[in-house]
Amino acid sequence: MTGRTEPLDTAGETLPLPDALLAPLATPTPLAPEAPLAPEPAIATPVLRPRTRWAGIVWGLVLAAVAGAGIWLASGDGRIAELATWVQDLSPATAVGYGILIIGGLLLVTGLVGLLRRAQRAVAARAGA
Repeated sequence: MTGRTEPLDTAGETLPLPDALLAPLATPTPLAPEAPLAPEPAIATPVLRPRTRWAGIVWGLVLAAVAGAGIWLASGDGRIAELATWVQDLSPATAVGYGILIIGGLLLVTGLVGLLRRAQRAVAARAGA
């Protein structure tokens, strides 16, 4: 930055500040003749519907089922004690097997959500084409 306070004109010389501000206003620009406005052709645009959020629906159902099982477990007399006894009696191999089964169930739900989303995209692509 050179610290100049005055603008430059097209020849590179500085102009006094008021002349520089008024210079664009001094030269009128010719206006184009007004043409009559023609209506724009109507373009058929498809009405887009909001997407169904399948992940929210499927995961909501899974979590509702888990919550229902938790409420059922907590509402009965002695059910929690029976669950604690069952967990204590598990062998390590059986506990690992149940862990793998739970992870597989979560992966299954994730895959189901992915398939639903892919099908939704395919239907939208066919409708758009």
